[in-house]
Amino acid sequence: MKIAICPGSFDPATYGHLDIIERAAQLFDKVIVLVMTNSEKNPLFTVDERVRLLEKCVKKKNVEIDTYKGLLVDYAKKSGAVAIVKGLRAMSDFDYEFQQALTNKSLMPELETVFLTAKNTYMFLSSSMVKEVCRLGGDISRFVPAEIHDEVTIRCKGEIKND
Repeated sequence: MKIAICPGSFDPATYGHLDIIERAAQLFDKVIVLVMTNSEKNPLFTVDERVRLLEKCVKKKNVEIDTYKGLLVDYAKKSGAVAIVKGLRAMSDFDYEFQQALTNKSLMPELETVFLTAKNTYMFLSSSMVKEVCRLGGDISRFVPAEIHDEVTIRCKGEIKND
């Protein structure tokens, strides 16, 4: 069985994330969507909340959701994964993800990184952009699934700070 990991913070999950997850699920027997903690980000949702939101959106039978705090290669070894799947939007993504891929390869040579390019409609889309649009009162219904739209909107608007 070929297992792949789609790691990320998913804060919140966007249509771009879901597109990459669904496409990965067509390529691999099993895909683990791995919600990870990024110490450089200030998350809107807790890890458990992000898992719950993803569970509302991801409906593929060969996709499971898990969490991990630590080195991705350690989780890959533990889960038997053969690949990491990452979505790329722009060249700036590639620079960062390429460095990550080379580091992971040096730590676990048998682990491959597969890059899937974002669809044109999602090239600009990031969780950070969704949160900013929402905080400023914009409509995010084109960016996040209906199943989580209201919860994301409520949380974002609760973050608005009156100066």
